[in-house]
Amino acid sequence: MSKILLILHVLAAVIAVGPVTVAASMFPAAARKAFAEPGSGLSVLRALNRICRVYAIFGIAVPFFALATAGSMRVFGDAWVIVSIVLTAAAAGVLALLVLPGQNAILAALDAEPPSAPVTAGRVAMYTGMFNLLWAVVTVLMIVRPGSTTGA
Repeated sequence: MSKILLILHVLAAVIAVGPVTVAASMFPAAARKAFAEPGSGLSVLRALNRICRVYAIFGIAVPFFALATAGSMRVFGDAWVIVSIVLTAAAAGVLALLVLPGQNAILAALDAEPPSAPVTAGRVAMYTGMFNLLWAVVTVLMIVRPGSTTGA
C-alpha cells in the first residue's frame, strides 16, 4: 500500500504543483509586457492566473497523499518529514496569501482606466520565487531524506 500511496503522491505533485510553478513564473514577465503595451496580453495573464488557481486547488492532493504515505511508512516522526510538512504549509501560504492575490491585483489594475500598478510584477516575481524555492527544498528533502535508513 505504501508504494501505491507514494506513486499517487508523486503524481499529484508533478501534475498539480508543476503547472502552478510554471504558470506563476511566467506571470510577472507577461504582466510587465501588458503594462508596457496596454491592451495586449491580458488574455494570457488571465489564463496563467486561472491555471494557478485551478491547479492550486488540485494541489491539496499532494499533502493529503504525503500524509497518507508517511503514515503507511511510519516516518511521521522523522525530522525530514516534519520539515517538509512545515515547508509545504509555508509554500501553500505564500501561494494563497501573496502570489494569487498579487496576480489578482495586477489583473484588476490592468482592467482599470487608466491602468495602474498597485502591486508590481517584480513583487509578484519575488513571491513566486519564494514559492518555487520552498517546493525545490521540499523536493530535495523527499529525495535525500536525511537520516533515512534505506541507504539511498
